[in-house]
Amino acid sequence: MQKRPLNPFDWHEADDQGMLVEGFKRMVFVSGQCAMSNDGRPQHPGDMRAQTLLSLENVAAVLAEAGMDLSNVVHLNTHVTDVDLFRAEAAEAMAERLAEYGVRPPGVLSGTTRLGLPELIVELEAIAVG
Repeated sequence: MQKRPLNPFDWHEADDQGMLVEGFKRMVFVSGQCAMSNDGRPQHPGDMRAQTLLSLENVAAVLAEAGMDLSNVVHLNTHVTDVDLFRAEAAEAMAERLAEYGVRPPGVLSGTTRLGLPELIVELEAIAVG
């Protein structure tokens, strides 16, 4: 499999603007993952950084079920209840964690008024290829 970042513009700071992927055999679509424990309880109420990192670990757990890891992610959408708080407290930590796997996946950062449970403030959804 070959992945090539597509970056025609200089203004993106944390992610690639596109990703050309060729020669893969499998795709995994990861549904929205939040800061939930293994038994389905929300974790880290009000802590944007901790919720973001646990949400990312939950994405990694889903990928592991398919024999993949975060290096296989080619698209990552981030939904938060407070975009400014995410940028101030969690964006850099998430980018650093993804950099450990050599990825800067394109995606969307969107603000929403509420997620599925009132304690949740971050939700991540991903596409991975392998």
